[in-house]
Amino acid sequence: MASRVLIVEDDPAQRRILEELVKRFGLDPLAVEGGLRGLETLKSAAGGLIELVILDLNMPGMDGLEFLEKLQAIRGDLPVIVQTAQGSIETVIKAMRAGADDFVVKPISPERLRVSMQNLLKVNALTEEVKRLNRKVSGVLTFDDIIAHSPVMANVLRLGRRGAQSNIPMLIEGESGVGKEMVARAIQGESDRAGKPFVAVNCGAIPENLVESILFGHEKGAFTGATGKHNGKFQEADGGTLFLDEVADLPLDMQVKLLRAIQEGEIDPVGARRPVKVNIRLISATNRNMIEMVKKGQFREDLYYRLNVFPVMVPPLRDRKEDIPALVDHFITRFAAEEGRKVRAIDAEALGLLKAYAWPGNVRQLENTVFRAIVLCETDMLEIQDFPQIAAMVEGYDVKIPAAPPAPQKAALPQGTAAIAGGGNLPRSAGAAVSDGMAIGIPVVTDGGHMRKLEEVEADMIRLALHRYRGQMSEVARKLGIGRSTLYRKMKDLGLEEAIG
Repeated sequence: MASRVLIVEDDPAQRRILEELVKRFGLDPLAVEGGLRGLETLKSAAGGLIELVILDLNMPGMDGLEFLEKLQAIRGDLPVIVQTAQGSIETVIKAMRAGADDFVVKPISPERLRVSMQNLLKVNALTEEVKRLNRKVSGVLTFDDIIAHSPVMANVLRLGRRGAQSNIPMLIEGESGVGKEMVARAIQGESDRAGKPFVAVNCGAIPENLVESILFGHEKGAFTGATGKHNGKFQEADGGTLFLDEVADLPLDMQVKLLRAIQEGEIDPVGARRPVKVNIRLISATNRNMIEMVKKGQFREDLYYRLNVFPVMVPPLRDRKEDIPALVDHFITRFAAEEGRKVRAIDAEALGLLKAYAWPGNVRQLENTVFRAIVLCETDMLEIQDFPQIAAMVEGYDVKIPAAPPAPQKAALPQGTAAIAGGGNLPRSAGAAVSDGMAIGIPVVTDGGHMRKLEEVEADMIRLALHRYRGQMSEVARKLGIGRSTLYRKMKDLGLEEAIG
């Protein structure tokens, strides 16, 4: 989803210019006449979607400085770029003191405006991400922090909010990677236990002989190696929320003890003389079909119904593809900052590729895919070639390879032909002779015995590499021993632009 930019400008011609520039930058402009209309827009329902303001300082009625003053009470965190024909130092100081974040002088340089907008939007996104992470750590994350715009997620948010108002045990079901823990944290953040301990336990990752000690704790000397008293996860979560992820993986003997802890509100630490009272909100999660497990005797039926009092099913990412653009934008902002890259967005074709893929690993797989693409990307925009693994699995997204000149005869390589070992099963249209699938020849002399031009040989080499590595540009560049930006330049100089079109 493109960032929405509010343009507050009284001059109709200037408004139209700014609208066209904002559109050209891939953003969503919303232009209004004058400061009063601008404030009304920010107070409306559409105002919550605005991420940046471009403000004219010199306007009749409410001028830009008055607008900035009143903005603090409505959206004080909103980044603002002010513009004016008067670029004096005094004007700049007044605007910045009033809350402006950047300053441009008319007539506006499109490139200057673009850089300013990109920087402010990035900083704003990073600020929101830091706030979200702080809310997560503090146990006050809410459903508003979850990226979920699709209709199928609306029911998840509705049920989660309803369940959060009670202490009822909740079971969150869904495939691996859909974000079950995020839903659990949002439930806590909107409950009366917000800010209290949130203790997450992956039941499937605990060694079977340590499950009891980790969950319920132990006393000093309770068993060999117990050199001190240990509070289990139940006691750590006392007063807050205990999240049992992959609860279906608990051993049967531990299921009995878990059932008692839920029913009685007390636990028996290993080696303790008396039970310990605990006050926890229990939220469980699973990616397995627990009804089938109950039928097969792999999970206790009485415990299942204790956990499954209020079920919430989180749909897989393939059923909520409307969320992919916002998730991708979120991950780009995060990983570009972490990796120190200048990547700011994803182009439409690459986004179409991601929306066409089925995502068996769900949001977690999408997150890791964007992370890898950020590392591969050498421009400021993620493109198809930054997702080679996904492109190879989606029909219709093969990288286009340019046609090559006819291949020499297979029987023998002419004198003066360079041979490259390990050719693999490349098509003969690649412009090379293939001998028993093991060698590829690139002629370096003409039929008349003269040396071919270096750029012609280089073009054949690039064509071969493109075929061999299926158009994966980063791999092609690595194997040829050049940077990817150099590869793109050479392809353009050699007339091979269609290979990356």
